[in-house]
Amino acid sequence: NLMTIMKTGNPGRDEFTSYLFISLFFILNILFFPTSAFAQSEEEMRILRMYFKEEELVIAPTRAPKSLSQVAENVTVITTKEIEGMNAHTVAEVLERVTGVFVEFLGHDFGSDANLYIQGSKERHVLVLLDGVPWNTLSEGRTVINSIPVRIIKRIEIIKGPASSSWGSSLGGVINIVTKDAGNNGKATGVVSASYGERNTQDYNAEISGKAGTVGYYLYAGRQDSDGLRNNRDFKNDNFYSKLDIPLSSDIKLMFTAAYSEPRINHYGDIPNFYYNSTGIDRTFFITSFLSARFTQELRFEASFYTFKQKFILDEVYNGAPYKKSIFDDETRGGSGKLIWAHDIHTVVLGTDISRGHLDQTNIDYWTEETSRMYPRISKWAVFANDTISIGKLSITPGIRHDHNNVSGDFTSPSLGATYSLAEHTILRASVAKGFTSPPLLFTTSGTSKLDPNPSLKPEKVWSYQAGIESWMADNLKANITIFHHEMEDELIKEKVTGTSKKKYVNKGKPKRDGVEIDVETVSFYNISLKTGFAYVHKKFYLEEDTSEDNYAYNIIVKYDDSKSFSAQLAGNYTWWDLEFTDTAYDTFIWDLNLNKKIYSAEKTSAEIFLTAHNIFNGSHYTYDKRKNPRRWMEAGLRLKF
Repeated sequence: NLMTIMKTGNPGRDEFTSYLFISLFFILNILFFPTSAFAQSEEEMRILRMYFKEEELVIAPTRAPKSLSQVAENVTVITTKEIEGMNAHTVAEVLERVTGVFVEFLGHDFGSDANLYIQGSKERHVLVLLDGVPWNTLSEGRTVINSIPVRIIKRIEIIKGPASSSWGSSLGGVINIVTKDAGNNGKATGVVSASYGERNTQDYNAEISGKAGTVGYYLYAGRQDSDGLRNNRDFKNDNFYSKLDIPLSSDIKLMFTAAYSEPRINHYGDIPNFYYNSTGIDRTFFITSFLSARFTQELRFEASFYTFKQKFILDEVYNGAPYKKSIFDDETRGGSGKLIWAHDIHTVVLGTDISRGHLDQTNIDYWTEETSRMYPRISKWAVFANDTISIGKLSITPGIRHDHNNVSGDFTSPSLGATYSLAEHTILRASVAKGFTSPPLLFTTSGTSKLDPNPSLKPEKVWSYQAGIESWMADNLKANITIFHHEMEDELIKEKVTGTSKKKYVNKGKPKRDGVEIDVETVSFYNISLKTGFAYVHKKFYLEEDTSEDNYAYNIIVKYDDSKSFSAQLAGNYTWWDLEFTDTAYDTFIWDLNLNKKIYSAEKTSAEIFLTAHNIFNGSHYTYDKRKNPRRWMEAGLRLKF
C-alpha cells in the first residue's frame, strides 16, 4: 500500500519514491479525470454546509481557501466569538482549550508566556504564523506567544501534525493566526474594553475599523499591567496593530499591516530562600505588504513581503546582584508568491518562499567580566505545489515541497490526504505526510556559555499517519475522533561534551508517538451545551535503553447562552505531563468561570459587563515549583461595541 511504498528503502530512495509518486499523481489526475461528471450536487453541498460549516474556509492546510469538509489534515478552528466568550488575555489561554495542543504555562500568571506542544512534539517543532509571518525565534525555534495581542484575532487555524508540504519547517504542526479584517463601509465600528482584577491586574484595549474613501482600515492598541498574582511576578505589555486594505481595481488589491509589542515579565518574583531571579523583555515589530491579483475567474496571483524584528533581553540576578545578561536580536526579511488555479474539480496551488535572517547574540557574564557576541546568518528558499481534487463525495489532496537553507541543507516533504462523505452526517479523513524541523541557530552556530554549537546538525524529520471520523449522532451530538502515529528520526538530543562542563545537541533520537484525540459537542438544549475533549500521547524513546512517556489532557466546557443578554461558561482543564521531577504538581483540574451580561443595546451600539473567576477551586498545576500557578483570583470588566 501507499504507506509501505513511502516508508521502504534508504533515505534517498524514500525521498525519490515519494517525489515520483506525488508527481505522477498530479499528472494523472489533471490529464485523465473528467470534470463536470464529478461535480458535487447542490444537495450534497447543502448538507455539508448544514452540518460541517461548509461556508467557513481555512487557509493553513494548502495555503489557499478551502472548506473544512475538504481538509484531510487534523485541523481545529477557533473564532473571535469563542475567544471573546473566554475573556482570554493571551493566545496561550485560548490554545489551552484545543484538544491535542498541550500548553505548559511558565507560571500561568496574568500574561505569562508558555511552551506549546502538539501531539507530543517539542516546542521548536510548532510553527506559529501571524499574517503569514513566522513568529518562531531564530535562536531556539520557540515562540514568544504572549507578544501576540489576542484581541486582533479573527480566527486561529491549528494543524495538528506535520505541515511541511505547505509550510516547510513544522514537524509538530502549524498555528496560523488570522487577524481581523479592515472595515468595508464609511461608518466606523469598534470595541473598547477594560478589565480590572486582583493585584492591580489591568487589561485595556481599543479597536476600530472602517473605510476612508476606498481604503479600509483596522486599528488596535492595548495595554496590560499586573503587580503579579503570586510572589510579585509583575507583568507589563504595550501593543499596537494596524491594517490598511487598498483596492487598486476590482481585481487587484493591496494590503499593509504593521505591529509592535513589548511584553515584560518578572519570571520568579519574590521567593523565600531562593536567591535567583530573572526579567525578560521581548520587543517585537513587523510590517507586511500583500498583493492579490485576479487574472481570470479561475486564476489568481498572491504575493507578500515582510520584515520581522524580535529583540529578547534576559537579565539574571543572583543574591541581589547582576549575574548574567543575554540579548537575542532577530531580524528576518522574506516573501512568498503563489498562483491559485481553481477549475472544476481542481484547486491547484503553486508557490515559492524566500527569506534571509540574522541573529545578533550577546552574552554578558558579570561575575567573570566576559562578553561574547555571535552573528549567525540563515537564508532559505522553497518551492511547493498541491492540488485539491473534488470527485463527488471524495476529496483528494496531494502536495509536495522542497526546502533549502544554508545551515542544514535540503529537504523534500511530500503529503497525501483524502476526505470522504460517508453519509450526510459523516466525514472520514486520512493523511500521510513527511515533515521536518530545521535546527535553530543556537544549536548550530552560536551556542551559549553552557552549550557548544554543532554545525553538522541535520533537520529532525518525521513520517506521520493520521485518520479520523467526524459525525453527527441523532442530530444532537457531534463527535470527532482522530488517531495518529508519528515516526521520528534524527531527533536532537543534548549530550555532554567530553572534558568540559558544556553540552551540545546531536542527531540521535528515534522516538515514536502514538495517540488519539476525541472531541464531543452537543447542540444547545434549553440554552445549555457541553463540549469535551480528550487527547492521549504515548511517546517511546530509543536511546541507550528504551523508555516511554505518556501525556494526556481533558477539556470540559459547559456553556449557557440565551442569545439575548446573558452567557456563561465553566471550563476545566487537566493535563498529565508524566515528569520524573518531584517539584511538580498537576494532579487536579483547573476551573475557570466566565460570566457575560449585556446591560445596554441599541441599533448599532451595545454594552456588556463580564466577570471571570480563575482557578475557582484553588487547584495546583505547575511543572516547576519556583513557578507555581496563582490561586483563585477574580476580575471584572466592561466591553463597549459601536
